[in-house]
Amino acid sequence: MDFQQENSYEVKEKIETSRVALLPIGAVEAHGPHLPLGTDNYLAERLAKRVAEETGGFVLPTMPYGQVWSLKNFPGSINVSNESLIALLVDIGVSLHHQGFRVFAMINGHLGNAVALKEAARKLAEAVPELKVLYLFYPGVKEATDRVRETPSSHSSYFHACEIETSYMLYLADEHVDMSKAITDIPTIPMMADVTPTPWEEFTESAVLGDAKLATKEKGRQIIEVAISNMVRLIKEAKGNRNV
Repeated sequence: MDFQQENSYEVKEKIETSRVALLPIGAVEAHGPHLPLGTDNYLAERLAKRVAEETGGFVLPTMPYGQVWSLKNFPGSINVSNESLIALLVDIGVSLHHQGFRVFAMINGHLGNAVALKEAARKLAEAVPELKVLYLFYPGVKEATDRVRETPSSHSSYFHACEIETSYMLYLADEHVDMSKAITDIPTIPMMADVTPTPWEEFTESAVLGDAKLATKEKGRQIIEVAISNMVRLIKEAKGNRNV
């Protein structure tokens, strides 16, 4: 269900039936020459719609800006601070609870948001403990990712505009992918980047961390379907625990 398409006369009863709010949250940032700046937003939106179909949840309007400090100097990237993001998410969560929601699932398309989402969830757990808050970023996909990946990952945690994320886009939003512009850029990321703030332009000029040319829709399908299944299970479990 698309929350912003509802009207005030009818939405209260529908909230009482659903009790689940899904917030797609992404970012605007460089994703190489073959993917758009809004890649993380498209992924979060498409994921949220799929999850809503299986949980009966409301899909809230997408939060399109995220914490992109590492890529803020690349053309097109728009960065907001963790503090701003946390404050906004907490306000949204409190308001959702006031409206009658009991499960608030943030469907995250951008790894850089992870710290802010976790902190917002902690603050909401204290402010409105009746609201179950989930921060979901492709949960439980490691095995599927390892199975389909043809090239080693540039980093143990990062994946960006590469074989994997481009495959996600080919599966969920292929109309926004131009594979004729896909490149191979497998940078060496220094260990120092894990222990001190390091702008990505220090190790990549493209913002691509891998071989985007190897991306396929089928690879995306195999990983994304696992993520969706896990998100649906977690949300249903949270809803059940809230007796709604």
